[in-house]
Amino acid sequence: MSEKLAAQIGGADADTAIMVLNAIQHPVIMVDGDSIVCFANWEAEAFFAASAAHLARHTIDSVIPFGSPLLELIDQVRERRAAVNEYRVDLSSPRLGSDKLVDLYVAPVAGLPGNVVVVFQERSMADKIDRQLTHRAAARSVTGLASMLAHEIKNPLSGIRGAAQLLEMSVGDEDRALTRLIRDETDRIVSLVDRMEIFSDERPVDRVPVNIHSVLDHVKAVAKAGFARKIKFSELYDPSLPSVYANRDQLVQVFLNLVKNAAESVGDDPNGEIVLTTAYRPGIKLSVAGTREKVSLPLEFCVQDNGPGVPADLVPHLFDPFITTKTNGSGLGLALVAKLVGGHGGIVECDSQSRKTTFRILMPVSPDGRPIKPLPSVKGSASGQKD
Repeated sequence: MSEKLAAQIGGADADTAIMVLNAIQHPVIMVDGDSIVCFANWEAEAFFAASAAHLARHTIDSVIPFGSPLLELIDQVRERRAAVNEYRVDLSSPRLGSDKLVDLYVAPVAGLPGNVVVVFQERSMADKIDRQLTHRAAARSVTGLASMLAHEIKNPLSGIRGAAQLLEMSVGDEDRALTRLIRDETDRIVSLVDRMEIFSDERPVDRVPVNIHSVLDHVKAVAKAGFARKIKFSELYDPSLPSVYANRDQLVQVFLNLVKNAAESVGDDPNGEIVLTTAYRPGIKLSVAGTREKVSLPLEFCVQDNGPGVPADLVPHLFDPFITTKTNGSGLGLALVAKLVGGHGGIVECDSQSRKTTFRILMPVSPDGRPIKPLPSVKGSASGQKD
């Protein structure tokens, strides 16, 4: 495909153009007058899950969904010879995947009649970051509710429980079951309030450089000794990652929650597997509340399972408080994960398909940027993990 571009532009100029286009962190393709995909940069190869040489043998309509608005945009640009933008175009398909929402920039190529350049900007990450801001607002609402519950509910509950204990000593055997019911339900409400009280803790997070692989190994050891003893674990680690700037205890709590959810999703499936991955993903930045600075979030940590997946209608609300698919769940586990990760200036999001659910956390590096030493237990390879 580079040869095609070189023939159209000129050898030396084409080499420079290709280097520039391959450096762009968005998929870029060029379609010639016959609608053949005559160029695709590296990001486009990843986007279309096809090599540049493979794409060069196909027209654009054969690699995007049937009837896509992109085809009409290309015709419009050729006719008007002017660039156009289109936002939130859905290119989802079995070939490209189920989450391909993009913004499009389509422009004519000067000096090459009929040729059109298309730039794809994936919306998924931007939308997920927007959802994170919503999740944080939801967590803040739980913060106020938790404070109110702690002061206004726990004290009366103590009185109710005490009264039930006194009644138990004076009633007959046939009524003791009722007084025990009162005590048990009171204890359950108090336990729920205690769990919610953590949302009211607004103290600054005490953070230091943390070796994420040490955290993940600890979480895996706890899981294998208890709730996930029969589940296979796999690791794909990048041992060259710098330290994450975080509170170790809170990170352990975050990943224990995610691994426990993954284990419950897998259940008793004999082929059940949980995959832990770490990678470096440059280019994601997020404004942190209370500051004017944008924090880079290049560290990506994932917990993936091959369970049945999360219902599609639940995914957008997964981190909201009191949302759960469990019969006896409180719906606070993932809300707490979102709060703790958000308190570190990071984000957490979920991609779910049948047999592949991934919880992805993006976090900042340690300010000093010191590398961490690979652990003896780290057996994953960094190849394929870096952008």
